[in-house]
Amino acid sequence: MHLKNIALAIYLTIITTEHVSASTLDTVKARGYLQCGVNTGLIGFAIPDKKGYWKGFDVDYCRAVAAAIFSDPQKVKFIPLSAKERFTALQSGEIDVLIRNTTWTMSPDTSLGIEFTAVNYFDGQSFMINKKKLPEIKSPLQLSGASICVQSGTSTEINLADYFKKNKINYQPVVFEKFTEVNAAYDAGRCDAYTTDQSSLYATRLQLSAPQENIILSDIISKEPFAPAVREGDQQWTNIIRWTHYALVNAEEYGITQANIKNMIRSDNPNIQRMLGTEKGSHIAQELGLDKEWVTRIIENVGNYGEIFERNIGKNTDLKISRGINALWTHGGLQYGIPIR
Repeated sequence: MHLKNIALAIYLTIITTEHVSASTLDTVKARGYLQCGVNTGLIGFAIPDKKGYWKGFDVDYCRAVAAAIFSDPQKVKFIPLSAKERFTALQSGEIDVLIRNTTWTMSPDTSLGIEFTAVNYFDGQSFMINKKKLPEIKSPLQLSGASICVQSGTSTEINLADYFKKNKINYQPVVFEKFTEVNAAYDAGRCDAYTTDQSSLYATRLQLSAPQENIILSDIISKEPFAPAVREGDQQWTNIIRWTHYALVNAEEYGITQANIKNMIRSDNPNIQRMLGTEKGSHIAQELGLDKEWVTRIIENVGNYGEIFERNIGKNTDLKISRGINALWTHGGLQYGIPIR
């Protein structure tokens, strides 16, 4: 075959393949439910109760996406994944979206064929110690020669090495693949300290045999912006996940809650009308492949960003995490809703 004909055949094959390949949204709709990758069990973020019902901050994000697509937040299958498994599961198509306290960093974003969407939780790495065992320790800089429990395959492991190298401090890493293994090792006294994201430390402490004996040091040694991730190459699906987050944040900014959503639908504020699909002639949602009431369904079923935060990890929960830098920008935080218009 002539080289020009070969090139044409290859081109037509590529075009045909792209045409018949179903989008992620089409696949999810045809299946009838969302496959959402979450943590194997992290209090406040993703954990099943005794009846197997999943709860948590990340879980509510999964349900928000399901509500936007199906009008039913329960049309989700939760796939528990370890840190080592999470990206492979996304790449292979085992999950549609990864919403699992995962830090947005350059390496996975540029080399694994995945794309992060929007930062839904700003965190940082810290350390936990047993105050009875190490009463003199007030800072990780005092942990010279200490054994430190850490999970493999995470940015946490890299940050730990970088921090102690930078400060010329010797330490002994005690590494485990699974989150539960790290917890058990620390609780059994196999290491002097435990390091991971600060939010995870608050959750882990609740599961220890003597929570009150353990303290979380105030030092933060890294930036850990958590963000949902999707596979590259499907911009519509990326937009759905990204704008679900911004819908939640914007709803909080405008004071739209689960309790008042029915009244807010009648609002004469054009920004709220546009969000909730009551503005005449608005076709914004069409670009997402959703109908105009997608935001209304999200808020009806899971609430706004602040409601999700306070319900799962806020000051009135066992974790008692303050909003801090996860407050709205109008309250000195970093959460800023990109305009829906």
